[in-house]
Amino acid sequence: RFIVGKEEIPTHSYSPETAYTKVEQKTKKQEKPRRMNVISLVRKLVDSVCKHGPRHRCCKHYEDNCISYCIKGFIRMFSVGYLIQCCLRIPSAFRHLFTQPSRLLSLFYNKENFQLGAFLGSFVSIYKGTSCFLRWVRNLDDELHAIIAGFLAGVSMMFYKSTTISMYLASKLVETMYFKGIEAGKVPYFPHADSIIYSISTAICFQAAVMEVQTLRPSYWKFLLRLTKGKFAVMNRKPLDVFGTGASKHFQDFIPRLDPRYTTVTPELPIKFS
Repeated sequence: RFIVGKEEIPTHSYSPETAYTKVEQKTKKQEKPRRMNVISLVRKLVDSVCKHGPRHRCCKHYEDNCISYCIKGFIRMFSVGYLIQCCLRIPSAFRHLFTQPSRLLSLFYNKENFQLGAFLGSFVSIYKGTSCFLRWVRNLDDELHAIIAGFLAGVSMMFYKSTTISMYLASKLVETMYFKGIEAGKVPYFPHADSIIYSISTAICFQAAVMEVQTLRPSYWKFLLRLTKGKFAVMNRKPLDVFGTGASKHFQDFIPRLDPRYTTVTPELPIKFS
């Protein structure tokens, strides 16, 4: 709801003849002269471009037409993604405030800041734009639109390739489909099914951290190292190379010390007993 907005919450199918018609109340307010700044200029530009755009009767964004609805959604979520990445980098930036003051500039101009913003902004705009387009084409609002729009919005992952986000979205899709199936009476109810789905998705992420570390984002890998106090990095991954995933690709210099009494192959660095 926070990302795509309450207007895009899937509802049952209905036609414009039975759609809810909301009475728009227009009130005239005298606005005080404001100092022109970047925000007001952008807002003025958006209003001028999207002023005369159309809005389908099935669309629930009563205050905006379909064009401005998509553009404002992109700007809003791009700003949210940019600010989130900036806030996450503030602690590390202030540690180097006196030793390397130039690193403060990278806090605002870092590539990942814009990547997350582009991902969230394009995801929302594609989702909303597809939903509006399907309402115009089919002349009704349908839950099927959300599935198609979400599928196309997944293209935005090209801006921010994250295994964690992909797994989260996939698990939420399975969870949503499961509970929808329960509501329709086609799927049996299992106690704590949501916890089981979360556990399976977490297990897949951990499996990737062992077998394919290169597929994880560096920030998530650092998080796992902090969480396990570095234990993830001291695993013997060389025997796992037979599966062809390149498990030891980034750990070529690590050789574990093993007790030869409990190994079938002579270890490279055996434990020496005093």
